[in-house]
Amino acid sequence: MASPRLVAVQMDPLEHVNIDGDSTFALMLEAQARGHSLFVYEVGSMALDEGVHEARGATRTDVTALMRPVTVRREKGRHATFGDAGRRSLRTMDVVLMRQDPPFDMAYITATHMLDHIHGVGPGRALVVNDPRWVRDSPEKLLVTHFPQLMPPTLVTWDIEQIRAFRAKWKDIIVKPLFGNGGSGVFRIKADDQNLNALLEMHFARSREPLMIQRYEPAVTAGDKRIILVDGQPIGAINRVPSGDDHRSNMHVGGVACKVELSARDREICEAIGPFLKEHGLIFVGIDVIGQYLTEINVTSPTGLQELERFDGINGAASIWDCIERKLSVQ
Repeated sequence: MASPRLVAVQMDPLEHVNIDGDSTFALMLEAQARGHSLFVYEVGSMALDEGVHEARGATRTDVTALMRPVTVRREKGRHATFGDAGRRSLRTMDVVLMRQDPPFDMAYITATHMLDHIHGVGPGRALVVNDPRWVRDSPEKLLVTHFPQLMPPTLVTWDIEQIRAFRAKWKDIIVKPLFGNGGSGVFRIKADDQNLNALLEMHFARSREPLMIQRYEPAVTAGDKRIILVDGQPIGAINRVPSGDDHRSNMHVGGVACKVELSARDREICEAIGPFLKEHGLIFVGIDVIGQYLTEINVTSPTGLQELERFDGINGAASIWDCIERKLSVQ
C-alpha cells in the first residue's frame, strides 16, 4: 500500500457531477479508497504570488487556491461532504489533478502557466496530472496533426477559400471549432448543403480562432471509439454511437456508450502515439478513433472511466493511481 498523500482536484463544482458517469469522481473514489486525503478547488480561486520565503532571503513563487477538504461516496444526493474552505498552497499537496472542463481558452492556458510553478515530485512540489506544460502544448485537435499518417484528410485554417476548396474536393465534411469540447458547435456539411457560407460568416464574426475541417467518415454511424491510455498504454475502449437524429457521437449530446474491443488498427494507433504521451507526462489520455482514423487526442479532462468499468470490468482509475503512485515513489 502506498503512503497516504494529499490530493487537490482542480475541477468544476463537485456538487453538480453525475456520479454514475463522471471520470473525476471515479478518480476521487479510488484515491480515497487508497487512503489519500482529498481537497477540491475551482480554477477561479487560484492565485500566484511570492509567498514562499526561503533561506538567505530567497523568495519562491507560490500558487494558492481556496480549497475544501472533501469526502466522497457513491450515493446520489449526498455524494460529497465538505470541510471548511481555506486558502492553501498547492506546494503542500502531493498531487494535483487538473480536471476542469475546457474550453481551452486563455483562462485555461493561464492556469497551466500557474501550475508550472509547482509541478514536480519532491518537497515543495506537486505532481500535476496531466503535466500542465504538455496540456498547454497539446491542444486535442492540433496534437493529432503531428501524426498525419493516422488521421483523415484535415484542414486547419482561417481562409474561407481554402475551406471551400476542401469541401469541393471531399464533398461531405465536418466543421469543428478548434478549442471546443463535448461536440459543441460541430457541424456536418454535405455536398448539397447551402449553409456553409452562413456558418463560416457566423463563426468568424464572433471568433478569431481558425476552424478544423475534416472529411466526414461514414464509419461514425457504427461508433466513435474512445480509447483510454494510461502512461502511453491502452487499457481499454468504449464505443460511442450517435443517436438517430444527430451525427455527433459525444455522450454530452446524446451519444450512447457501448462495449467494444480494441482492433489491430487501434493498437497500431496507440503504439504510434504512446511513446509521445509517456515522455511528456500525459498520464490519462482519451483518444477518439473513427473507423481507421485517429481524430482527436484528449489530454485536458478525458472521460470514459466509469463506462469502461461497467462494460469490461477494467478499473481505469486504479491504473491511473498505480501510475501516479509509482511516479511519487521515485524521489
